[in-house]
Parts: sequence; structure tokens; C-alpha cells
Amino acid sequence: MRSAVGRAASVLLGVLAGAVSCAPASMQSQIASEAALVRQTERERVRLLVAGDVDRARQFHADEFQLINPAGRALSRDQYLGSLASGYLDYLSWEPATIEVRLAGKAATIRYRSELQVSLGGVPQPRRGHWHIDHYEKRDGRWQVIWSQATEIK
Repeated sequence: MRSAVGRAASVLLGVLAGAVSCAPASMQSQIASEAALVRQTERERVRLLVAGDVDRARQFHADEFQLINPAGRALSRDQYLGSLASGYLDYLSWEPATIEVRLAGKAATIRYRSELQVSLGGVPQPRRGHWHIDHYEKRDGRWQVIWSQATEIK
């Protein structure tokens, strides 16, 4: 037998779920627009990294940015972008597939598969599939990546 509190909680959850799915069209449009902006931001960040444009790519990375690379190593923004600037890391290609976006206020998490190829220390590596998960925050009206993790698909 369910308690009165349990029944009340079930009713409240049902009402809340219905409210979210019945959000005004203008709110749904705004959410879709913001998700599209996050996708566009990630695609531009990737384009700049492949082009080796470290100065312009820096604006997409928060000061406290951290990458967990496929080898499991944590890199700060300066370490990551420094490896690109020095030429040690060179993205030969990076092709994102569909970018999924989850928004929560001024935070967004993205997830996608990609095919990418890098050169490390002048040695081209085989083209490989990867999963990417990135956490973005909207600061001063623009999206910046805070955390990034890439996992090689074997």
C-alpha cells in the first residue's frame, strides 16, 4: 500500500514532467537555438585546432580548461595549446559526427563521435575513431569549454 506522501510525490512528478514537455514554443525555440550555438561553437573550436590557429582557439577555452586526452593524461589549457603551438601535436583531420547537446542554464554538455588523425612529434598516427564529451559554460555571452575528454574507440 502506497503512503499518502508517496502518492503526492508521484502526482507532483507527473505534473512537473507534463510541464516540461508542454513548455511554450518560444522556450523550446530558444533552447533549440542555444543548442545550435553550442554545436556551432564546438565545430569552430575544432576547425581552429585543426588549422593550428592557437591564438583564436584560445578564446574558446576557459582559463581553467582541462583536457583528459585518449592516453589518460590531464592537460591544462596552456599545456594543450602549447603542444599545438610548438607543433608537437598537429591535428591532421578531425571530423565530428552529430553533436548531442544537453543544456542546463548557463552550462552545456556535448557528446559526439569523431574520426581524427594527429601527428605527434612529427610522426603521423593512424586515423582513429574517438568519443568526445565536453562541458561548456556560458560566460560574458559566449560559450567556453571547461572540461574535455576524448576516448579512443578500439
